[in-house]
Amino acid sequence: MGQGLMKYKGIKPVMAVMAGLTLIQTIAIILQAKWLAEVISALFAGAKLQEQAGGIGMFLLAFMVRQGCGALMQKTAYRFAEQTGQSLRKQVLSKLFELGPRFAGQEGTGNLVTLVLEGVTKFRNYLELFLPRMLATGITPALVWLYVFITLNKTSAVILLVTLPILIIFMILIGLAARKQTERQWQTYRTLSNHFVDSLRGLETLKFLGRSKTHIDSIERVSDSYRSATMRTLRVAFLSSFALDFFTMLSVASVAVSLGLPLVEGRIELLPALTVLILAPEYFLPVRMVGADYHATLDGKEAGAAMESIIAAAEEEASKTAPVPAGADLRWTPQSTLVLRGLGVKHEAEESQADGGQGADDAIESGAKPSLEGVDLEIRGMGRIGVIGESGAGKSTLIDVLGGFLRPTTGSIELNGTVLGDLSPEAWREQITYIPQKPYIFSGSLADNICFNKPDASSAEVEQAAEAAGLGTLIRSLPGGLDEPIGGGGRPLSGGQEQRVALARALLSERPVILLDEPTAHLDIETEYELKETMLPLFEGKLVILATHRLHWMQDMERIIVMEQGRVAETGTHDELLARQGAYYELTALQREGLR
Repeated sequence: MGQGLMKYKGIKPVMAVMAGLTLIQTIAIILQAKWLAEVISALFAGAKLQEQAGGIGMFLLAFMVRQGCGALMQKTAYRFAEQTGQSLRKQVLSKLFELGPRFAGQEGTGNLVTLVLEGVTKFRNYLELFLPRMLATGITPALVWLYVFITLNKTSAVILLVTLPILIIFMILIGLAARKQTERQWQTYRTLSNHFVDSLRGLETLKFLGRSKTHIDSIERVSDSYRSATMRTLRVAFLSSFALDFFTMLSVASVAVSLGLPLVEGRIELLPALTVLILAPEYFLPVRMVGADYHATLDGKEAGAAMESIIAAAEEEASKTAPVPAGADLRWTPQSTLVLRGLGVKHEAEESQADGGQGADDAIESGAKPSLEGVDLEIRGMGRIGVIGESGAGKSTLIDVLGGFLRPTTGSIELNGTVLGDLSPEAWREQITYIPQKPYIFSGSLADNICFNKPDASSAEVEQAAEAAGLGTLIRSLPGGLDEPIGGGGRPLSGGQEQRVALARALLSERPVILLDEPTAHLDIETEYELKETMLPLFEGKLVILATHRLHWMQDMERIIVMEQGRVAETGTHDELLARQGAYYELTALQREGLR
């Protein structure tokens, strides 16, 4: 991560300023030691204190210059770290939106939230401490050694030259051990974050099943794992700090011994010996500070590397996308046409674990992600399209491709006559509203959650969207109305109410395309039918593609796409498919059998 610092915007002028300040600070350190040694030597020789006022004044001036340079370096590093941290957070959030909900499901929501919130803070702390320490380690010891070697004592300079690499090698060895422990701690932290979010999401279900108390053991086990990893890391940190201070002390002591004997024998004067002795700790100080701060900033370094990997993954995906031809019309209107020819999506089995989010119904029993193969579809204008099929048929994968969250591995896509590699262009995504199984409710007011896709919406627009989505009764029952806090720390909502909030978001955004992936799969049948009555009238004038395994929705769809093992088995209206007595007819027969 340290080697990649130079790619951050504005770091070169910041490094130049801090290098200059470090140079001035080092000169101040040398002059400070020189004048302090002169004053002490003179006093030891019998001079009066009043006669040393000039030397003391020069010492104080050098001391103030040193502290001033240190303060300026910290301020410069803090400002750069703050700007870089904010920029990195925006980049990561932007890339997460580009990668889509499937990536979030794979990485874990808790892990990503923790990374964006706490990880950025830790990375900022890493930059703030690391940059000044790195420059001081490269400049200060070199200048101090040259001064000692040229003007003071060559023997002491040789001792300093020999002991510093030993100290650095020792620090590297300890750092490798600490890094291994920190990586384990970061992994357990990710597990703890995801486990905590999953526990919160499933708390109602656990209580309903009477398993909430037994879940305590699971929470305790995960928490103990993180506690143990943290204690191991702290143990390494404390032992390494002690060892680093111990070896530094031995190095300074060896310099003191090499000066003490010649001083007693009269082979060296007090002034140069005292100056070397004062400068010796300053020579080792930057390395000691790097060692001391290494453990404090290592988790920030790991967080930075994790965020960079997300950005790199998004850029790698973007590099696979063919550029959109100039002048291409990607708007969706009643006259628009979307054609999929021979579309295929294949996945590695080891990447397949659905994380309980959208597309979980498509997890194939073998453990591989669902795939599409040879999908040929043509979608025109506005209307309601249902995508039906058994679990693992490829419904969610098709929705992810249409939403631009997945890139097809074979086949072609044509939108309004323009051939595209995939549907990830921003111009297409800006027209889509995606409603998953479990829409995310942010910690904030009900109004804030509704206008998430349109932050500048007026109060009247928000209220109108909420009423249209069937939230009027809920709003009137809340003490704060639309300003009532919901989400984390606020009023909990039922599954049906959360879906209504997601529907209100879609209505307020006024986007022409709505993609729904099993939006009612976790709801009871009464709530589902109630929500259905609200949703259907609101789909008018839009292109709505609804993936579900609930067949009762299909009677209200204008067109039905039947998926079977990643292929389109048949398409048509409800009556046409029943008359054909194919795959759709078999699904309806199975459902009727199950209802008996």
